Parts: sequence; structure tokens; C-alpha cells
Amino acid sequence: MTVPEAREAVGRWLSLVAADVELSAYLIGVDWDRLKAHLARSLTSGTGGEVEIPNLGWSEAQHRRAVDYLAGVLKTHHERSAASFWEAVEVRCPGLLPEREAPLLHAALRQLTAKHDRPNRLALLAVLGRAYRRYGLRPEHAAVIDGALQAAVPWQKVERAAGLMGDGPAWWPAEVVGHDRACDGVAILTVRPWRRLPFRPGQAVPVCTPRRPGRWRWLCPANAPRPDGTVELHVRAVPGGTVSTSLVHEVRPGELLHLGPPVDTGLGLVGGDLLLVAGGTGLAPLRALVEQVAADPDGRRVTLVVGARSVESLYDAVTLDKLQQTHHWLTIVPALSHDSSADPGERGDALTVALDHLRPDQAVYACGPPAMRAGSRLRLLAAGVPAERIHLPERIPWR
Repeated sequence: MTVPEAREAVGRWLSLVAADVELSAYLIGVDWDRLKAHLARSLTSGTGGEVEIPNLGWSEAQHRRAVDYLAGVLKTHHERSAASFWEAVEVRCPGLLPEREAPLLHAALRQLTAKHDRPNRLALLAVLGRAYRRYGLRPEHAAVIDGALQAAVPWQKVERAAGLMGDGPAWWPAEVVGHDRACDGVAILTVRPWRRLPFRPGQAVPVCTPRRPGRWRWLCPANAPRPDGTVELHVRAVPGGTVSTSLVHEVRPGELLHLGPPVDTGLGLVGGDLLLVAGGTGLAPLRALVEQVAADPDGRRVTLVVGARSVESLYDAVTLDKLQQTHHWLTIVPALSHDSSADPGERGDALTVALDHLRPDQAVYACGPPAMRAGSRLRLLAAGVPAERIHLPERIPWR
């Protein structure tokens, strides 16, 4: 966003706030010029267009309304930019890109040309690689799109991703039908794609909210495919994570998300008994594996160790309790790292507790935050688990 565009957007936002009877009272005594300059700098700082609106004393609901006003202003700006982009491409290559898909493609390409957000670039490339194949793009189209975008896209990376991703839709629109703040900083979202998402338990999908155009983040479905096609996503708001924060604190039922093509993570189900070790929202793909086993237990036994700091942060406890009551072959063990009141057998980090339940015939899956995964393989090898029985999410950049 250019400086003049940012100033215009902030001016329109401030006009909306000033016209809101409840919010305008809090602007009394505020230096409007300083506030507008601060927000405009944030919009042009190269952080992807996100901006934290100072809380001027508003209640949580009022502050959320102010955020929504800005989101609406920015959405209008992005839509205008996307329309101009599509029109410029259409003049040179009629029929190359469908007009209705232009906003998503435009935002994704703009994000790819940015100098930030590299940790999740593979999610973005997964989507753009599929789009490259979907729309029949070829190297000779690069100059046309770069010209319409007024930026240089790293097409070699997109073409390489296109070769790896295979054919199919680039994204699936999905309505948010449920949003549960499971515990502090964690939300469980249930979404219903407009057409069935062909995923397998243990896979990850890129997820995007229109509140953060162009930003895609990996999330793993927490369920096996359901008859109604709904998908459950577990999200933790992480510091500096604009998408995760938006999904946890801003997105509400009725909103639209977009899901990208499912990608293998190295957590596909294998035969035999299982020891599943989950930390935080790393529980999601492992719970999906439990549901997959439930469809065909085949005599196997499964132990699921769920790590959390305390009982209060066991965010999916109700569902886990139902699973354990329903399936005799499933044993669920909590691992509480910072709870002195926990039973001795449940006290410690997830992997330490899990090793107490390790048996020679088990395949071991571990998924969680980076600190948990960092030494998991070495610890499991030291405990005698053969390398071929260790399954960690290694193929995509997890957060």
C-alpha cells in the first residue's frame, strides 16, 4: 500500500469511527493527526498491511467494531486493486484469469513479492502452484502478470511448486459454522467447505482469512473426513502471528475462509499399535488419526499422550473424554508440565510421560511446538525406537 493510499484509508476509517455514536466519544482529546500518522505508517511499514489500532478506552466489543471498520476499508482497497489487476491482465490475455478469483490471486501474488513472512512461504507457494496449473499459466504469461501487478514475482519458485502440487482446485471457500474459544489463546473452528475437501488425516492445508489478504498458514484438520464435509481446525494465537490472532480473536461464524490444497506432512497412518504424543495444538492431526483408526480398529491399540501446562489448558478435554469412553482400544494420558497437583504419572512434558507408556511394537508419532519437536527424534532413538517407527511433521514448516 502506497503512502497516499494509506492516508486515504486511515482518513476513511477515522470518519467511520467519528460517525459511530459510541466510539466517537473516545476521540475527544485525541490528537487526530498523530493517530492518523501512526496508523498510516503501520500500513506502509512492510508488515503486510496489518495494523494494531490503539485502544482508546473502548470496551472489547467497541474495539472489535473499530477493527472491523478498518478491515472493511482495507477490503474495499484490496478489491479495487484486484479489479485493476484483473482488468490489466484481461486486456493483454483475454480469458486467462477468472474475474471472481482475481482478489485471492492478486493478494497471494502481492504477498509472495513481499520481503517478509518467509516462514510460511511454502503454504503460499502450495496455493499459487495449484493456481498456476489450474489457470493454465505458462512462462510467457509472467511478464503480463508482473506488469499488471507492478511487481516482480519469483516465477521459478511458483513453477517448481506447480510441478510438485499436482492438479485440482487452488482453494476451497469454506464457511465458519462454529467458533469455540476453547481456552485462553486457543480456538476451535468448524468450517464447511462449499465443496468437499479431499484430505487425509495427518495432512495439513493452507488457510487464509479475507481479514488478512494473501497470508496463508498451515493448519491440520483435527478430524477424519465426515459425512457432512465439515472440517475442524485448532488454532493458537502466537505472538506476531497475524493470521492465528485473527482466527482466534476476530473471525466469527458466518465468515468465509479459504482452504488450500492438502499436503502430506509425514504423519500418515501406518499399521500396528500407536503411541501418539501431542503438544498444544499439535493434538489436531493426531486426533484425526484416532478418528481414522476408529473407522477400522483392526485390533490395534492406541495411546494418546496430550501435553499441556495445566489442566485448564487441556483445551479439547471434553472431546477426548468422549473418545476414550467410546473406544476400548484407546488410552488417553494427560501430561501436565507446570501443574504441581497432577498425579505423578501425569507430571512432566509430553514426551517424558509418553516414554513411560512406550512398548517395542508401537509406531510413535509426535507433533507439537518447535521446542517439543527439536529433540524428539534423538530422545526416541535413545529410548530404542527404530527410526522407521518414528513419525514427525518434517515436510512443511510448522509453527
